[in-house]
Amino acid sequence: MAAYGPQWKHQRKFAMTTLRDFGVGKRSLEGKVNEEANALVQEFLSKNGQPFDLKITMQNAVSNIICSIVFGDRFEYGDHDFLRLISLLNATVEAKPTVIDRLSMILPVFRHLGLFVRSREEKSLKMFQALQEFCGEQVEKHRATFDPNDIRDFIDAFLLEQQRAQDEKSRENFSDKQLLEVLIDLFLAGTETTATTIRWTLLYMMENPEVKEKVHQEIDSVLGQTPPSYAQRNQLPYTNATLAEVLRIKPIVPLSVPHAASRDTTLNGYNIPQEAMIMVNLWSVHMDPQLFPEPNKFRPERFLDQDGNFVKHEAVIPFSVGHRICLGEQLAKMELYMLFVSLMQRFTFNLPEGAPKPSMVGGTGGVINTPFPFELCAIPRG
Repeated sequence: MAAYGPQWKHQRKFAMTTLRDFGVGKRSLEGKVNEEANALVQEFLSKNGQPFDLKITMQNAVSNIICSIVFGDRFEYGDHDFLRLISLLNATVEAKPTVIDRLSMILPVFRHLGLFVRSREEKSLKMFQALQEFCGEQVEKHRATFDPNDIRDFIDAFLLEQQRAQDEKSRENFSDKQLLEVLIDLFLAGTETTATTIRWTLLYMMENPEVKEKVHQEIDSVLGQTPPSYAQRNQLPYTNATLAEVLRIKPIVPLSVPHAASRDTTLNGYNIPQEAMIMVNLWSVHMDPQLFPEPNKFRPERFLDQDGNFVKHEAVIPFSVGHRICLGEQLAKMELYMLFVSLMQRFTFNLPEGAPKPSMVGGTGGVINTPFPFELCAIPRG
């Protein structure tokens, strides 16, 4: 949500380069994702087929992958600091906008009428400050052990740039404040989104047993009990089509994130003043019947050609488009594929006996399109 300009471009370029250096889109990251997939499988096995809510467990796994890139190491799921991080991320993400908040997005005059609920603003600020404090502690630990000849992770890479900064502009781009903001961006954007997508995917597996069976059959025939490899993903076209259909029918941030016009402009005859808030309706594209016939139906086959090969569709844009396209798109796609295949290889997922059918309508009031709470049973496969 930063202003589009030189500083934003500089931070974007640094973040993308550093993420690539630490394995995003490469085989070196695959080992970290596999390690987390194995930990996740063990966590599911410990449930002994009993009903459980997988929300926190999925957040643990996805957040740990971010931790391995940013902090250089993963946490054990029961670690005190890790539980604190997950709790802070949840509190920040789940802060729901009030009616006045929503009105102020449409009619800016509401921002000046003193109608905001002060306690909510103060609570949100405290949560954000607590996240900054957590990340600040990790930065100080890194600073105490920093070695310019041994760059271990994202924080070290940033500290190295700080050390190299010669002029005032460079020091401004690599300030401690900027580092904390980037770290929080990575965690907020990279944890709940991917974890929620996998929750939706498993919900759709239980809702569509014929799809679940086809995914099982494809994984069994191609991989057997061999751990999944991201390089082999093209050999699992139906599994890829299933993930693409989940991303289409349940985009995690259906209205993207708030943007603003950098100058007065005109679009399709509409005058848009500078700094006007702009919300991009990704959901409307995914649900356009001219692009996707019967858009409300869950049909992975729409992403397969007549020979059964996976075919991308340019109108599936869950990561948005343009200059602001999601920084972590490649990381998210690898996580989704590796974690989903690992889980489907080892388990079949069912609703608890006698449990009511979960709602397939998402949206609990926040920015992220999350499912309502539900439990499932992870039954080990032979």
